[in-house]
Amino acid sequence: MPLRPAAKLLDSALDRTVVPGFSKIGYAVRRRLPTWPADPAPGSLDGKHVVVTGATSGLGTATAHQLSALGAHVHLVVRNADKAAEVAAELPGPSTTWTCDLGDLDSVRACAAAMLADAPPLDAIVHNAGAMPAERTESPQGHELSMSIHVLGPVLLTDLLLPKLEGREARVVLVTSGGMYAQALPVDDPDYELGDYAPPTAYARSKRTQVEFLSLLTVRWAKAGVAVYVMHPGWAATPGVTESLPTFEKVMGPVLRDADQGADTTTWLVAAQPRPRGGGLWMDRRERPTTFFGRNAPTSDERRRMWEWVADAADLTP
Repeated sequence: MPLRPAAKLLDSALDRTVVPGFSKIGYAVRRRLPTWPADPAPGSLDGKHVVVTGATSGLGTATAHQLSALGAHVHLVVRNADKAAEVAAELPGPSTTWTCDLGDLDSVRACAAAMLADAPPLDAIVHNAGAMPAERTESPQGHELSMSIHVLGPVLLTDLLLPKLEGREARVVLVTSGGMYAQALPVDDPDYELGDYAPPTAYARSKRTQVEFLSLLTVRWAKAGVAVYVMHPGWAATPGVTESLPTFEKVMGPVLRDADQGADTTTWLVAAQPRPRGGGLWMDRRERPTTFFGRNAPTSDERRRMWEWVADAADLTP
């Protein structure tokens, strides 16, 4: 078999076997295949302004460092300004900190207003902020917190910042999780009010929602010229995993990716030239299937109903 088709077949096989593909094994193997895209050129983000939410730990901090090393001015959107100052002090390039709680839609609106007034034009937004509450927790607006942080807040913030993104071939990356493959779109219970609450399930439901909104957000933000991506980092060792999934970390620890490996594709999507095609789920610099064998794929009507819930919950303009 010719080299490149064989490499693509091996790459896809790693996906289907899950553990090798999602772990550092998959990352190490794929980097050595002839299908692995070139790294962004040094200085490829010189003069660019990139927003990173949840930048004070784990994948967010790694992403901020990688983008800064390529020349970007990184805008740290965080809940804790003191922690952001520690991150900013270690970045090789300039940064600006904006205080925002992505789970609180009032805070999101206040942050967006401040950025619209004072931030320069933006070239990309990376939505990395995340949480997995140990018990069902509601946002100030009364929504289940995982859904609010991973879906409502990011969609609203990006929607409000479109004037800063318009006309720049901007890119928006939402960081998802492999757990979403095991969950269906929670169209009949978006706020997880029914049944026994399970933190990993709530987390995965919100991540499934991110993925299923790819086509809708692509259309919604098309007039501003924004390309939308969802990025699956694989299984990475982060403080969030340590705190929320200690058993998983204990069992899978030897094969977990480090934060830099987990953040790699996010940085590549922001910096690669020409701009990668939007509207897809990416992992290890390649577009991936959003379901395995069609499992948990929603209907177009379910997707539409879920979007109507989000639009109402976040009070989005038509």
